[in-house]
Amino acid sequence: MRYPTEDDPELMEAIRRYVTPGKGAVRRYLRLLGGQFARRDEPDKATFLRALVDDAHQITDHELGVLLDCEWRSRITAAWLIGISRRHQFRERLRTMLLASELVYAGQGYCFALARLGTERDAEILIAYLDHYLPRDDCQYDQPWALGALLHIDERRGTNHAARFLQSDGLWQQWAQGRFDPEGRKKRIDELSSYVDKGPDLA
Repeated sequence: MRYPTEDDPELMEAIRRYVTPGKGAVRRYLRLLGGQFARRDEPDKATFLRALVDDAHQITDHELGVLLDCEWRSRITAAWLIGISRRHQFRERLRTMLLASELVYAGQGYCFALARLGTERDAEILIAYLDHYLPRDDCQYDQPWALGALLHIDERRGTNHAARFLQSDGLWQQWAQGRFDPEGRKKRIDELSSYVDKGPDLA
C-alpha cells in the first residue's frame, strides 16, 4: 500500500486533484461517504456533481490505479470515479479489494461501482462477498451496500440473485437481525446512480 507523503509526489498530486479538490473543510471523499452529497440539504450540489462527473471522465486509468493503491479516502473516491465512468477494466481489481475488505468505508465505493457496471459478472462478485461475510456475525463491513447493489443489478437485469439471501431463514436475516433495510440501501444506490447520470441539472 502507498501512503500519502511528500516522498510520493505522484500520489500526492492525484489526491490533491481528485480526493480533496477545492477549498473548505468538507472534502470530496467525505461527501461521497454514504452518498451524502445527494442529500437535499447539501449545499452546492450542482457544482459538486459537475466537478465529480467531469473528473470521472478525465482521470486516467493510471491515476485511478495510483489512488486504489492508497488508503480508504483515495480508494472510495477512485471507486466512485470508476463507477460513474463505468470502467469495466477495473472490475477484477474491485473484486479483489472488496473480498479482502482491508479498509473501512472503501467497500461502499466498490459496491457502488459494481452496481454501476451492472453485469452478471458484477452480480457474481457481490454474491461471493455476501456468501463469505454474511455467515460471519463478527464482521459488520459492507454487507448492506453489497446486498443493495445486488438488488440494483437484479432489477435492471431481470434476475433474482438476491432472493436466497432474503429468505426468512436466509443468511441476510441471520446476519442483520433487523438492523438494516436492504431495500432502503438499494433505493439509495438507485438514486445515486440516477443522480450522476442526469447530472448537475438534477441538483
